[in-house]
Amino acid sequence: MAESFLQWLGKRYALSRQGAKDLVKGCLSCFLQNLALMAPVAVLYRLVTAMMQGEHWMAESPLYALMCFGCVAALAAATWVQYHATYFATYQESGVRRITLAEKLRKLPLSYFGQRDLADLTSVLMADSAFLETAFSHFIPELAGSIASTTLVALCLIGVQWKMALAALWVLPVSFLIVGCSARVQEALNQRQMDAKMACAGGIQECIETIQDLRANGAENSYLAGLKEKIHAVERRAIASELGTAVFVVSASLVLKLGIVTVAITGASLLVAGEIGLVEFFLFLLVVSRLYDPLQGALQNLAAVISARVNIGRLREILDYPVQTGEKVLTNQGYDLVFDRVSFAYDTGVQVLKDVSFTARQGEVTALVGPSGSGKTTAARLAARFWDIPQGKITLGGMDISQVDPETLLSCYAIVFQEVTLFQNTILENIRVGRKDASDEEVIAAACLAHCDEFALRMPEGWHTMIGENGNTLSGGERQRISIARAILKDAPIILLDEATASLDVKNENLVQNALSRLMTGKTVLVIAHRMRTVEGADQVVVLQDGQVTENGTPEELKEKNGLFAQMVHRQREGENWRME
Repeated sequence: MAESFLQWLGKRYALSRQGAKDLVKGCLSCFLQNLALMAPVAVLYRLVTAMMQGEHWMAESPLYALMCFGCVAALAAATWVQYHATYFATYQESGVRRITLAEKLRKLPLSYFGQRDLADLTSVLMADSAFLETAFSHFIPELAGSIASTTLVALCLIGVQWKMALAALWVLPVSFLIVGCSARVQEALNQRQMDAKMACAGGIQECIETIQDLRANGAENSYLAGLKEKIHAVERRAIASELGTAVFVVSASLVLKLGIVTVAITGASLLVAGEIGLVEFFLFLLVVSRLYDPLQGALQNLAAVISARVNIGRLREILDYPVQTGEKVLTNQGYDLVFDRVSFAYDTGVQVLKDVSFTARQGEVTALVGPSGSGKTTAARLAARFWDIPQGKITLGGMDISQVDPETLLSCYAIVFQEVTLFQNTILENIRVGRKDASDEEVIAAACLAHCDEFALRMPEGWHTMIGENGNTLSGGERQRISIARAILKDAPIILLDEATASLDVKNENLVQNALSRLMTGKTVLVIAHRMRTVEGADQVVVLQDGQVTENGTPEELKEKNGLFAQMVHRQREGENWRME
C-alpha cells in the first residue's frame, strides 16, 4: 500500500521515489510543527482554568514555567525537523529532477524537438523546476500539515462541546470548497499566462539570435515593437491570473472569518443557557483565533498547488514521452545500408519520402542528389535513426536499426551536416567531441587532415583558443572544417556527409576532399551534394524528386539516360560559365 502511494505521488507531482518519500516526511514535519504551535494554547487553557477555579496556581508556577520552556523546546525542535524535511530535501530533489529531465531529453527522438522550441524546453528545466522547488518546500507540505493538524484539533473540539465545534468548523469545508472550485478557472488562466511567457521568451531568444539580420534589413524597430507587445501580453496575463486566484482566495478567507462571529454568537447563547462555562467559552475563542490564521495560509497554498498543475504537466509531458529504445549489442554483418520501401512524414503531415528503396554498399560512395526539398537530408538522418519511420525498413548489415539503441547505433556513424554545431570551448575540445578519449596528438592529427591547422595556429592561443558561442569567432569554412575533423577523429565505418564542403573555397575544398577520400576508404559513405563535381567520383547516384527515387545508377549511366540527373549536370555547367556583363 505504501509503495503504491509513493508511486502515485511520484506520478502526480513528477517526483522521484526518494522525492515522494521526502514529500511525505515534509508533510508530517509540518503536521508536527502545527501541533507544537497549539501546545501553548493548552498550557494557557490549563492556567486560566486553575485561576478561574481558585486553585493555588501560584504554587505551581515552576510547573507552568517548565511547561512554557517545553513548548519553546518542542517548537524549536519541530521547526528544525520541518526545515530539514522540506527545504533541504526539496533542493536535493530539484537537482535530481533537472538531471532526470536532461537524461530524458538526451534519449528522446528528434521528432520531439520539432514540436518544442528551445526557449520552451529551457523554461521547463529552469523556471518550472524552480517553481516546483517552492511548491514542494512551502505549498504542499504546509497545506497537508494544516489539514492534518486541523482535523485532529477539530476532533478534540467536538469531544469538548460539539455545538461550539460545529460553530467553529462549518466555515472550513465551505472555504476549501470555494478555492477547490476555482481549479478549472486557475488552470485556464495559468495556461494562458504560460503561453504568453513562452511566446515572449521565444521572441527574445529569436531577437538575440537574429539581431544581425534584423539590423541588416532595417527590421529591428518593427521586430522590437512586436516583442514589446508580447511583453505587455505577459503582464496582462499575469494580472488576470493573480486576479482570478484572488477572487476565490479572498472570498474563502472572508467566509473563514465568519467562524469567529458564529463561535462568539453560539458561545454567548450557550453561556447564557448554562450549557457551557466561561472557561470553555474562552477555550474556543482562543483555539479559533489560533486555528484560522494558518488556515488562511492553507487556502493560499491550496490555490498555489492548483496553479502548479500547469508546471507539473509540462514536466510530465517530457517525462512521459516515449523514448527510442533497442538492443545495446550490434548484430550487423558488415555495413551495407539498405532502405526498403521507406515512407516518412514530419509532424506537419506532409509526406517527405514515399516508398524509397536503395542500397548504400560498404566500400562505396553513394550520392543522394535532387532538387531542394526532395528528401535528401531526411533520408540521411533517417539512416542514423534520428527519427523512427512509420513505414518500411532501414537495415545496417542486415540489422533493423529501429531495434538498436540510438547511442549504440550512432557509434557506427560519423556525420558532417551543413548546420555545424560548436561549443563554447577551445578548438581542441570541439574536435575531441568526435572521440572523447582521444589524446591531444590524435586530435591534432585529425585536425591537420581537415586543414584546421591553417587557422588554428594563427590564433593567439593556438589549439587552445576559445571560439565563442557556437564558434562565432570563426568563419563558415573554419567551422565546417572542425566538423570534418570530428568525423575524421571518430573514424566510424559509416560516413554521412551533407554538403560537407559547401562553406569552403576552391583551394580548401580540394584539400578537404583529399582528406575525406582517405577517410572514406573501405567505408559506407552516403553523400548529399548539390555540386555535380562532388558526386562525379561516386560509385552510385540516387536521384530523389518529390520524395521518390526517380533514378539510380553510376554517374555515367545516369548521364546517358538524359533524365533529371543529366539535366542537373547540364544546368550547373551552364551556371558555371555564366559571366556578369
